[in-house]
Amino acid sequence: MNEPAGYTGVAYNPATASENRIHSDAVARQYGFRGGLVPGISVYACMVEPAVRAFGIDWLSRGEASVVLRRPVYEGGDFAVEVRAAEAGWTAVVTDADGVLCADGSFSLPATAAAGPVRRGDPPAPRPDARPDATRDTLERLRRDGLGAFETSWQGRGDNDRYRADLADMPDLLRPDRQGFAHPGFGLGLANWVLSANVRLGPWIHVESRVRHHAPLALGTRVVVEARVTDLFERRGHEFADLDVAVFAQDAPLLSAFHRAIYRMRPAPAAGRKP
Repeated sequence: MNEPAGYTGVAYNPATASENRIHSDAVARQYGFRGGLVPGISVYACMVEPAVRAFGIDWLSRGEASVVLRRPVYEGGDFAVEVRAAEAGWTAVVTDADGVLCADGSFSLPATAAAGPVRRGDPPAPRPDARPDATRDTLERLRRDGLGAFETSWQGRGDNDRYRADLADMPDLLRPDRQGFAHPGFGLGLANWVLSANVRLGPWIHVESRVRHHAPLALGTRVVVEARVTDLFERRGHEFADLDVAVFAQDAPLLSAFHRAIYRMRPAPAAGRKP
């Protein structure tokens, strides 16, 4: 079995036109950042690529990973992913060109896949124009009543499949131009989409995830995403939401995840203050 190895790269922000305007320069600067934030999903994608290179389809079938996003990553900046062996797998650390710790986490390849979630049959998410604003009251109601399910498919094209400016930098198994399997970043990205399919969010930030794969996601597969709000809390003026997320192909589980996001950021800092 190959050992996962670290690497260096150049950060890429595929979400500058996203509904989440924290990925745009203008809005991010209003909150004290120096530019639009590279999505947390893209940082996660880069962190787990060493596992895909080392273990291939096995990791997409039963791999597990966690990540905590600690500092922003900006487009065009050099980054390094450092991988080290640990007792139960490997740790992964992302640093920028200045050596600042941006994210850390771990990944492992269990001998057998964990038991997958069971589909509940949640009703569909509302139409985009019918979504309520993401207030604490709204999310408390959804915590009680449940989120609507989100449906999509992986078609192997577009920025939602792309986590590098140059696809040649991605493992061949994951390259959409070679019709491989969906990138783990796409799978975890569905946790963002199921939340934004249920509520209208302002600028928001993905901060932490724990992921289990149950099967690879092949080209053209139709998926259903079900999620529950499991916790809501405030910290340092930010409002956080925790989600329990499950992705299915029909009734077969593909991925399950704990997902944490700041769904409402504290007011933008005064000039000269850092966020």
